[in-house]
Amino acid sequence: MQILVVNPGATSTKIAVFFNDTPVFMRTLEHTTEQLVRYEGKPIVAQLAFRRQLILDALYEQGYAPADFDAVCGRGGLLRHIPSGTYEVTERVLKDTENPPYGEHASNLGTVLAKSIADMAGVKAYFADPVSVDEMTPVAHVSGFKGMERESFFHALNQKGMARRASQILGKPYEELNLIVVHMGGGVSVAAHDHGRAVDVFNVKDEGSFAMDRGGSLPVNAVVNYCFSGKTKAEVKRALGTQAGVFSYLGTRDFREVENRAFSGDEEARLIFDALIYQHAKDIGAMAAVLRFQVDAVVLTGGIANSARLCDALRGYLEKLAPVLVLPGEEEMRSLALGALRVLRGESPKVY
Repeated sequence: MQILVVNPGATSTKIAVFFNDTPVFMRTLEHTTEQLVRYEGKPIVAQLAFRRQLILDALYEQGYAPADFDAVCGRGGLLRHIPSGTYEVTERVLKDTENPPYGEHASNLGTVLAKSIADMAGVKAYFADPVSVDEMTPVAHVSGFKGMERESFFHALNQKGMARRASQILGKPYEELNLIVVHMGGGVSVAAHDHGRAVDVFNVKDEGSFAMDRGGSLPVNAVVNYCFSGKTKAEVKRALGTQAGVFSYLGTRDFREVENRAFSGDEEARLIFDALIYQHAKDIGAMAAVLRFQVDAVVLTGGIANSARLCDALRGYLEKLAPVLVLPGEEEMRSLALGALRVLRGESPKVY
């Protein structure tokens, strides 16, 4: 089975060709500011033709044509809350992509790109485990203020992929384990995986530890005061969503720079480095309570998991809780391919 995988980001589109579960071609197509400026102020789907042509050009260059694929699987975006799994791209999915219920994001392009290329090939298009996956229990959705319930937005694709990889290391099926998975990248998400379901998560959009440019859980009264300080709603959302976190303290979104400064005598950088670890550890402890402290392993993943100093420091907090598995980076492309492969091999796709 030959599968094309498409994973669009803000300034690039990752593509890969898998033969069954083996990658045979991978490329990241970078998009310059000059290329993207024409789409400013427009819905993300306006970039469909531009990105599709770049994908097709890269495939043709390597000797591939749409007809060579048995399926196309794209990254899912900010769709409606759905259970984990692989879904066929239907008209309802495309409608929600054009009018996204939770806002615009580059990942929303994944479904429309997959469908567009799949139609050229005469095959099915799929998406798997978008950020809006919701497996939280009813009690986990309660926030403390009626009408303002907790929502599930997290790095579901990589979390599920790394959880399954951890299960192979542990020698048990994912569905038989209790895991706490911590994705540490530009954003942070911490989730309690209870026998194959992410039953509670710290919402990457507005909860839990601060990240490289996101504020995480902030003091409510201070946020209220900030909202009424003369700023517009758009300014507040931009500040707290893209200019907060480490960036607000140190002026960088590069964790490697933070670590270098922290261990080169920069006292503020060291404080923020330590605070990041401290807040991650608190979130992990909260998820341990969700699992009644029956935890088979804590899984550290994402780009920041490449930092041995950070992971070793986290182990210091967690050594009495559970084994810590460090699986740096991400498995989004493989997870998408495996999601499509399971369907091609006979598993029924979920219905959106």
